Amino acid sequence: MTDVSTSSATAPASAGPVALLLLAAGASTRMGQPKQLLPYHGRTLLRHAAETAVASGCAPIILVTGALHEELLPETVGLPIQAVRNVEWETGMASSIRAGLTALAGTQPAAVLIMLTDQPLVTSELLQQLVRQQQQTQAPAVTAAYGDTLGVPAVFSSILLPELLQLQGQQGAGRLIASLGAAVGRVAFAAGLLDVDTPEQYARLNSSASVSRPDNRFTA
Repeated sequence: MTDVSTSSATAPASAGPVALLLLAAGASTRMGQPKQLLPYHGRTLLRHAAETAVASGCAPIILVTGALHEELLPETVGLPIQAVRNVEWETGMASSIRAGLTALAGTQPAAVLIMLTDQPLVTSELLQQLVRQQQQTQAPAVTAAYGDTLGVPAVFSSILLPELLQLQGQQGAGRLIASLGAAVGRVAFAAGLLDVDTPEQYARLNSSASVSRPDNRFTA
């Protein structure tokens, strides 16, 4: 594994686009049905996340599927998103990150933003804030901060791509974030405590009438 020293981890990244990986490879075993296709604000959770990703201004955008592929493709119709299937999705999130980064080969992004489909309270404004902070500070990574967690959505400088490719099994980006210590930037995102893994969490999401959501619908 590449050793990311304090000096190299804080070195300025080269100018360039910020790519985005939208991970949607899981089988939703705790939900009991594909959570990517659950309705939310007149769309599915996947369509909602995809439109939020597009509204962030990141490009290119790679949707990583796995347990489902053909079933999810209609949710990105009309959006500038490339879908790739992670055939090793059962091995864990690390393989989905690798599949997404492999699809980016040749694009040479300055940074990569990783987000999930089961955090419906993520906004395009949050994604833009993460990107802006990483560009301004040149931190190796800038993450969302909720509760005691530093996690996704998060932006990773291109210098960390070899590290992301080395993740294995169930390891998500959280392991890499923890290894960087104080070098990691953070953006407060209290709503990140609510994700959608279980029917109870989905019910809580739908009953949160006090949560105001901006409309990130993409229009061609």
